Amino acid sequence: MHKIFTINVSGADAFDFLQGQLTNDLQRLRSESKIQAAWCNPKGRVIWFGTVCKTEAGYGLSTPADSAEDIVKRMTVFRFRSKVEFDIIDDGQTVDADILIRNGEPFIAGSQMEQFTPHMLNLDLLDAISLEKGCYTGQEIVARTHFKGATKRRTLRFESEQPVSTGDKVSLHGRDIGEVLNAAGTDLLAVIPVAKLSENLDVAGISLTRIDLPYAVIAD
Repeated sequence: MHKIFTINVSGADAFDFLQGQLTNDLQRLRSESKIQAAWCNPKGRVIWFGTVCKTEAGYGLSTPADSAEDIVKRMTVFRFRSKVEFDIIDDGQTVDADILIRNGEPFIAGSQMEQFTPHMLNLDLLDAISLEKGCYTGQEIVARTHFKGATKRRTLRFESEQPVSTGDKVSLHGRDIGEVLNAAGTDLLAVIPVAKLSENLDVAGISLTRIDLPYAVIAD
């Protein structure tokens, strides 16, 4: 289980602030109870990924407990004169790591911030990116990656012969080519080059067997 906190974002400018930061379109919350979205740095690397919902006072962002304070500090830097307030709430939420892996949904802990682009994490395939809304932090790089088909790495699901750990390197013929993104026992997600998805991969000599995700992984 992963422990989750909620970051409540409130204030008169909450919508405009988040709309200018997150990858998805908050206007969808007019008809949907929650959406998935990411927050990227200016270089298009993912700082946060989770769900966004509408609250009475503004918006609630589901956030890994270990990174909530860091995310608020970083968002405060982008606030400038916007009338926005942040509150971290420990509402006892957890999320099942096994379910996330089966669904092909990444869990980005504090140690994994700014390592991956949204496309590496399949966020475009998870409907967590809007290509129609206006600018947001990192948008130019995300859009260029999408329209130029520059995604060479994707998140894929595997089963290992023995348990492996998040951050372990995925190897091909003794050469590191990828990384375990999330792991629960012998079930895992790993970011690897799409061109190598049919190869015999391993983690420290532990063989991996590819398992289909519930959505199609696009080979760009």
